[in-house]
Amino acid sequence: MDLQDSIYIGQISKLHGYKGGVSLFLDVSDPNDYKETNTFFVEMDGILTPFIVETLKLKNKGFAAVKFQGIDSEQHALSLIKKKVYIPKSDVKEIDHLRLNDNEIIGYLVEDETKGDIGTVVGVFDLKSNPLLILNFKEKEILIPLADELIVHVDRDSKRMKINAPEGLIDLYLD
Repeated sequence: MDLQDSIYIGQISKLHGYKGGVSLFLDVSDPNDYKETNTFFVEMDGILTPFIVETLKLKNKGFAAVKFQGIDSEQHALSLIKKKVYIPKSDVKEIDHLRLNDNEIIGYLVEDETKGDIGTVVGVFDLKSNPLLILNFKEKEILIPLADELIVHVDRDSKRMKINAPEGLIDLYLD
């Protein structure tokens, strides 16, 4: 699998136990979406290498204790520390057609129904109660709530999102 066919979802942060387990930080909106994942792809020397999940237990603050098949020692698990973890784009679970992974949405062009093109997503400020899209528009930063009720349409193929921002919100940043 190639990087362009995958989505970054996190990084292996440290050892978990002494029998080859690792702690995986899931850099996603809802780690529960990944608790049934059978295979993760770990970037090893620029190559995405598949690792089959033996066990996965969600912990606090986006961390999961993961045991991979074939990784049975602390020494072997050490080679995975600080490695980036991906899944195939085809494995992204969609609860509905508007749901997006935070890392997937970076680079999307956002169009407002009233204002037209309002910028490109450069990040997501992932507040639990109110996640925000961070847009770059003509050297200005615009923050838009990442709320289902504001999203009109998402086109993953062209990496475009159409929204209906509340009246006056975009003007706050452009005046």
